[in-house]
Formats: sequence, C-alpha cells, structure tokens
Amino acid sequence: MTGECSAPELLAPAGDEQSLAAAIAYGADAVYLGAKAFGMRAKAANFDSEGLERAARQCHKAGVKLYLTCNTLPRGREVDALPAFIRDARDAGVDALIIADLGVMMLAKRTAPNLPVHISTQFGVVNKQTARELYNLGASRVVLARELTLEEIAEIRADTPADLGIEAFVHGAMCVSVSGRCILSNYMADRDANRGECAQPCRWTYALTESKRPGQYFPIYEEDGYSYILNSRDMRMIQHLDKLAVAGVDSLKIEGRAKTAYYVATITGAYRKALDLLQQDPEHFVLPDALLEETEKVSHRPYSTGFYLGDYPGQDTVRGGYRRLWELVATVDGWEDGTLLCTGRNRFLPGETLELLCPDGPVPFPVTEIRDEEGNRLEVACHPMMKLRLPCATPCPPGSMLRRKNNEIEI
Repeated sequence: MTGECSAPELLAPAGDEQSLAAAIAYGADAVYLGAKAFGMRAKAANFDSEGLERAARQCHKAGVKLYLTCNTLPRGREVDALPAFIRDARDAGVDALIIADLGVMMLAKRTAPNLPVHISTQFGVVNKQTARELYNLGASRVVLARELTLEEIAEIRADTPADLGIEAFVHGAMCVSVSGRCILSNYMADRDANRGECAQPCRWTYALTESKRPGQYFPIYEEDGYSYILNSRDMRMIQHLDKLAVAGVDSLKIEGRAKTAYYVATITGAYRKALDLLQQDPEHFVLPDALLEETEKVSHRPYSTGFYLGDYPGQDTVRGGYRRLWELVATVDGWEDGTLLCTGRNRFLPGETLELLCPDGPVPFPVTEIRDEEGNRLEVACHPMMKLRLPCATPCPPGSMLRRKNNEIEI
C-alpha cells in the first residue's frame, strides 16, 4: 500500500456544548454524546431535547456525524420510556444510537428502523460469532471490548461482513472491570455503574485489616502510605495508529464525556494530526514527538497501551488522582483589530509566555499586556470568567485556548 489511504474515523466525546464545539473545531469526524437519560455518564451535563437538536445541526453543518448514547442497562419501568426517547433521538437528527442491551436494540429497530445501531463496549463483544449475530440482528457497528489484542481484532475483522463497522477505544480512562460491567460502586456507594452513576471506587485508597486488630491498617504497597490496587492506568494508542488501521479498526474512539473542553480540544487535535500523517504515508508512519507530548498536556493517569499489544494496562498503585503538567488560563472568544478577546480561567501576568492552542497546533504566546473589557490595563488577570483583551497580531479563531506549564500537581 503506497500513497494516501483511507484513515479511520476519529470519534470524540462531548459532555456539554463547549466540548462539542471543541471536538468539531479540532478535527473530529464524529462526536458521541448523551441525553438526559440512558447514558453512561450521569454526572456530565449532557443534552436536553433542544440541545440535542442544536448539536445535530451544528455537527451536520460541519460535516461531522453525531452518535447518541443509549447504553445503560435499564431496569423495570425504565424500559417504558425508551420508545419516546428513541423517537426523539431520530427526530433530532442523530446519526446512530449506541446501545448495550439486546432488548433495547430490538426495541430501537422496531421504533426507528432506519436509525443505525452501534453496539456499545458495555455489551462485551470479544469474538467474531457475537459480532456476526449482532450484525444479523441489525447492528451496523460494534464497539469492541477493551480487553482485546490487535491480533484478536484482526481475526474479528477478517471473518465478519465488510459493512459491519469496527470501533475501538484508543485514548482515555480504563475500567478495572471487564468492559465496564462492574457492581463495586453499587455495593460501596449505592450508585449503579451500569446506569451511568459510577462513583469510581476503583480509584480509592485501600489497605488490609485483620479481624482481631480493628482500626489497624496494613499497607498493601511496600512503602509508606496505602495502595490504589484497582486504579487502572489510562490508555494511549496515538503512536500505534498504523497498527490499529491494519487490524481493521474503522473508528477510533476517545474516552471522555466527563472531561473538559480543553481535554477534548487537546486530545482530538493531536489524534487528528496523527491520523492525517497516517493517511499521507501509511507505510512509514512515525509519530512526531510533539504530538506525543500533546497528550501529556492534559490531566491524566500514567499511560499504557491497554491490552492491544498483548500485555496489561497495569495499575497506578501510588496515586488515585490525575497528574497535571499544564493548566488552562484563558479561552479565546474571538479576535478583532490585533486584539485577542478572552475569558480568564486561571491567574496569569504580563511578561509571561503562554502557549496558544489553536486547531492548527500550539504556538508560543508572549503576554505583553492585559486589559479588561473596558480597555483598562491590568497588572494581573486573576478573576475567573473575567473578559480580557490581549495584543495579538495574528487572527485566531474562537475556541482556541491559552495554557501554561506548571509544576506537576495531583488532582
């Protein structure tokens, strides 16, 4: 294979309208999001009926597809609300439903027969037989379980219908349970992980106790403190996109509907540029260091390649939170007459050199002066959500962001 090739779809998350705009601006081919019900991210802002219609219009205007999550495991009378939910999704203009339950899938096929169905990773598709049967039942795509290797994916691709889409996660948080089917949160926090309410007890600190020594805690980790024994590392496959394409993955999915617009912009932008490089020269794909570095500029746990290369993601036993090497200091609202119009997020000063993140990539940005909305000069930008004006000779699109490197902190 020489010259240009057809690169896989880049699928980005959106938990709110700001993240949706970032996903579109920074190069997503498709976006997935949730409504106010039946989605696996209950703590995300998500989209009401009007918001879903706006999202569909916004995506389609940009030539981007929109997929709606319907991937909880509904119980009892919850099922009664599904037909109206599915009809509303169809009428809003979504391009597919992401579904994890077989009964919900069949209900969707009867209620909106022309609306494509994607089988969620929550279904746990790990073999060609299951993929084929789901296709026979009407699924147009399967989102494979995250526990598969590249070889196993290639086997599924080789022995399933060519028009069955294969989707796989390539970046973001990993669940300690097989394909997210976990009830630890139910037991420990009375919050159902399979209905979008996971409390993430796998990220908590644990120690051993002995029944005759109440109140005494014995560390599992062989150093001072405790151990996060269930805390899986994050996934990062940006340096292996060529291998995923060869295995037959049609859509590369970024995890993060509960993440910020800054996260979506940074990670989507990095994978967009990497995929463009893959498309230009698939036989000699080598990821530039700068794109790998981009993935370090968001809050994340230590990275791994998941199960793809035949090993295991492993746990970060030392900490339960994220490491953060960079922070967002302002978002760009627009540009006019040599002035960058911004909204402040974190404190910064004249004389600092920040980094301006645009869809084209990051560039250094010296802050020569800061003025408020009325044009008054400021010695410091220190009020979140304050409107700011910064000198900037080059036009910069709305949705760009100013960020700064800081000392690593845990959040």
